[in-house]
Amino acid sequence: MHIDEVVRIGDALRARKQTVALAESCTGGLIAAALTDVAGSSDWFGWGFVSYANAAKQAMLGVRAETLATFGAVSRETVLEMAEGARRVASADWGVAVSGIAGPGGGSAGKPVGTVWIAVAGPDGGQACCRLFTGDRKAVRAQTVSAALALLAARLAV
Repeated sequence: MHIDEVVRIGDALRARKQTVALAESCTGGLIAAALTDVAGSSDWFGWGFVSYANAAKQAMLGVRAETLATFGAVSRETVLEMAEGARRVASADWGVAVSGIAGPGGGSAGKPVGTVWIAVAGPDGGQACCRLFTGDRKAVRAQTVSAALALLAARLAV
């Protein structure tokens, strides 16, 4: 499903002698699974964090309690801290993070089900975007994987 894009990402990282680390919340490791579907991914991917709970975001990735209290787990600020945390802890060149509301519950008027924040942090700083995906839980998670890979690919210009 994502093999071609992951191959391009991997080729770009390998050519640059760079690595990527992941910080996943709502996807629960699905992005890591997509990366490791490609043979040789250990050349450029070695660390992935599933930080579903806020305590995990803080303990593993260094997300500040103030950030979570002020903006919530599903926010630009949180995913940027997650991506930078993954990058820092793994000593990686790139960090990718996702946090969202996959449903079917958990949504609110301000953050409905399907709201997902995605961030990529790299040598030149961080970038985040918010998406509103549709469908059931499985569909929201699948769309999140695709969007995260697309954002990383765009940052790598592949």
